Amino acid sequence: MSIEDNRMGIVVSGSSNKGVEVRLDANTSVEDMVVGRYVTIEGQKRRFFGMITEVLLGVTDLNLTQTPPDTKDPFIAEVLSGTSTFGTLQIMPYLTIGGDIESVVEGPQPVKTVPSHYSTVKLAEDRDIELVFGKEDKERFWIGNPLDMETKLCINLPELVKRSNGIFGKSGTGKTFLTRMLLIGMLQKSACVNLVFDMHSEYGWAGTSEKGRSVKALKQLFPSKVAVFTLDEENSRNRGVSTDYVVKIGYNEIEPEDMSLLRQTLNLTDPAVEAVYQMRRKFGNEWFVKTTELADSEDTKELLSSMNIHESTFQNLQRGLNAIKRLPFIQKHTEKKAVNHTIEYLNRGMNVVLEFGRYTDITAYILVANLLTRRIYSQYRDKTEKAMSGAGEPPVPLVITIEEAHKFLNHDIAEKTIFGTIAREMRKYNVTLLVIDQRPSGIDEEIMSQMGTKITCLLDNERDMDSVLSGVSGKSELKAVLAKLSAKQQALIFGHAVPMPVAFQPREYGSAESYKGFSDTVNDTEQAQKDIEDLW
Repeated sequence: MSIEDNRMGIVVSGSSNKGVEVRLDANTSVEDMVVGRYVTIEGQKRRFFGMITEVLLGVTDLNLTQTPPDTKDPFIAEVLSGTSTFGTLQIMPYLTIGGDIESVVEGPQPVKTVPSHYSTVKLAEDRDIELVFGKEDKERFWIGNPLDMETKLCINLPELVKRSNGIFGKSGTGKTFLTRMLLIGMLQKSACVNLVFDMHSEYGWAGTSEKGRSVKALKQLFPSKVAVFTLDEENSRNRGVSTDYVVKIGYNEIEPEDMSLLRQTLNLTDPAVEAVYQMRRKFGNEWFVKTTELADSEDTKELLSSMNIHESTFQNLQRGLNAIKRLPFIQKHTEKKAVNHTIEYLNRGMNVVLEFGRYTDITAYILVANLLTRRIYSQYRDKTEKAMSGAGEPPVPLVITIEEAHKFLNHDIAEKTIFGTIAREMRKYNVTLLVIDQRPSGIDEEIMSQMGTKITCLLDNERDMDSVLSGVSGKSELKAVLAKLSAKQQALIFGHAVPMPVAFQPREYGSAESYKGFSDTVNDTEQAQKDIEDLW
């Protein structure tokens, strides 16, 4: 391959639907071609930008595959290569980046045609990547590097947070690493405030690298912008984490809607969930504690009979409520509601990370995440509606991060949960989601289709891959790219925040140099220097 012009080959066939086929030049090694790599195609009137989606071997005579020649002689092998045998590429053009007036004036444009026969194909250069994805600035965040390239891949953070987004991948592929980096980008570019339900204590003070060593998390990198809340004060103290607030939830704060989402995890029957609403109507705000305190007596049986609640249904409900009651952070009375304290911090522009400590049971996670999100969303909705009528300013955009997303957004309950509502509304009230999951096929199809940008690491389940790529143009080609990602530290990003899909390697994280880059702020050099000094 010529070093001078990066020429690889020429276009020999193709279609606008399936992409183009490229025959490699004789001096271009097929072994140097990598799925996910970017190329440019010099058409007669336009310049195209695309991705390699498949690498193949071809022959001019099928007899060569039936009776292969003796290639022990280097001369024979050289004669055959590029003449009788050759390499081909499948390339999916995504954008035009020059040549026609529209793409010159308005920037890269979606492809609506194909390059002509024998158009020259070259490897994309750094300047091509920068032209398509932009340079790092006050809005664009450097997330990593395209595969086999050194140039910076940047994504538009304000565009990202306009919709709900997802990070997917099987266990051990780096989802937590990518989430932490994306949250850092949001803080660095001041695109929004974040509320992170941190199930495994990875995003607050410190996290864990792929090699098992401790790395700095949000609070250490942005001490003036991040508050760490905890459900488990003892665990935080043992880890040496200084917390800003200890979350306690009172019995009277739990509402029937909070119980509906716990039906599966607590093994509640449908009649038991209905009974919750009846108990609320009967006992008001004290329904939780009064229901758990009802003894097995004639008076209780008479009460249940009057409410048309079967005794076995009531026993099922009581077992579920007692499981919640045993959680140490659930108390009879609380001095201040956690939701009000959280709102105070978010209104001040502070990002809140809620660590669960030892309480990683899914029941605790769903209860707390749902309870706080419903109430925070309600306040955001009211504030946004007042702003729309001219009475005040709209709230700062809020991104809520949840793990094990399929527990909140599966087909059976997505329509009934606050998380399903937020995902479908696409920032109507300045609230969006960042969902993290290793089982995307467990998430409702409609919710998946509403997600603006998806970042996916390797998935080895066919249903999971189909779910992530549902509704995406060129699905089969992207599926081939996704299937060939490395098991660690490689990902595919596509959707609203990027002009085209791109396979990339995330930027380095964990060294002193990387911390300085992450904590730096574009708009305030004095604060950037102070943050760096605080680190050391």
